[in-house]
Amino acid sequence: MKIKTYTPKPEDIQREWFVIDAKDQTLGRLATQVAVLLRGKHKPIYSPHMDVGDYVIVINADKIRVTGRKLDQKIYYRHSGYPGGLRQRTLREQLQRFPERVIEAAVRGMLPKNKLGRKMFKKLKVYAGENHPHQAQKPKVFEL
Repeated sequence: MKIKTYTPKPEDIQREWFVIDAKDQTLGRLATQVAVLLRGKHKPIYSPHMDVGDYVIVINADKIRVTGRKLDQKIYYRHSGYPGGLRQRTLREQLQRFPERVIEAAVRGMLPKNKLGRKMFKKLKVYAGENHPHQAQKPKVFEL
């Protein structure tokens, strides 16, 4: 008897839209849930070599919570590509200027580091405030 591995076909993949309210959510715990939805690990047809995940909209990114002294100790780095071009910001500064990037960075680190991970990451939409332009997709509210 030969056991065959199940591989979902493109027509089997049903993508949904979920909206998640990040208000008073812990950053890491929120990011893990978002990463699971983007990868499709919550579905019975999950396959690690295919993108079967859903679209995720995160609102209120500016009202995220962190524990401990991370606001002043966690540092985000970026480089311009030129000598001496390394720039850094603390989590507190990053939340004030670009709150969306905080959640995007946390989720990106939990996705595969390859073409598939980059494709999954494009299904993440993060907004600092309460409003988002995806009402036409009829997103379902996802409770954490």
